[in-house]
Amino acid sequence: MSRDLRPPVDILHYEIVQEQASALGRMGRTLEQALTRLREFDAAHAATGTAASTQPARRKLVMEAGHALWMFVVQREATGLRDSRHIMRTYNVPTEVQQCMGLAPAPSKRDRTDSGR
Repeated sequence: MSRDLRPPVDILHYEIVQEQASALGRMGRTLEQALTRLREFDAAHAATGTAASTQPARRKLVMEAGHALWMFVVQREATGLRDSRHIMRTYNVPTEVQQCMGLAPAPSKRDRTDSGR
């Protein structure tokens, strides 16, 4: 039977760093997925032009990507990585997504009516 001879604080620190790395990876993948959905939407509507009827759907995708970006930036900052310019370049984050980062999406009509019950 092998016994870990490191002090408990070192073991705890190692576990915390592992969880931070795991969370950072999850947040990065979530951002990638949100940006991919937005790019796919734009590509699908590029030939026809973005009709007024698709604007709410696109705005929702932008807001979701902005939220994912916010979560990723916050997670990075929690680990001590303060410069987010690297994220913007690496993930090619559109300016409109950067501008809505951290904004909470407005509740839908359904959310407002459900909360009144």
